[in-house]
Amino acid sequence: MTADYTKCAREIYEVLGGKGSLVSADHCATRLRIVTTDIGSADMERLEQIDGVKGVFSSNGQIHVIIGTDAVAGVYDEFINISGLPKVSGERQQEAGSKESSAWKRVVKAIGDVW
Repeated sequence: MTADYTKCAREIYEVLGGKGSLVSADHCATRLRIVTTDIGSADMERLEQIDGVKGVFSSNGQIHVIIGTDAVAGVYDEFINISGLPKVSGERQQEAGSKESSAWKRVVKAIGDVW
């Protein structure tokens, strides 16, 4: 990653609307996974234009910002420092994302879980 971790994290933070818009953040091997108060208001195109971001998508109430294996942990640490969010486990992150998903998605998932 050619971008500075702090710069990348700060730009992601600003595009997502700052602390008042953020619920939680976590990461996996390649992606930041962020839950916001209103996923529909996230400017995915602006996120994709940030230096160091390789792609963006949303799933299960989470915004997934693809950073890559070489930099995701560093960007995550800086994002946590900037945002003031607590570090959370993957399980708690999934719960937060589920709360943000639409009622329709929860119904479809419940039906799918039965089958």
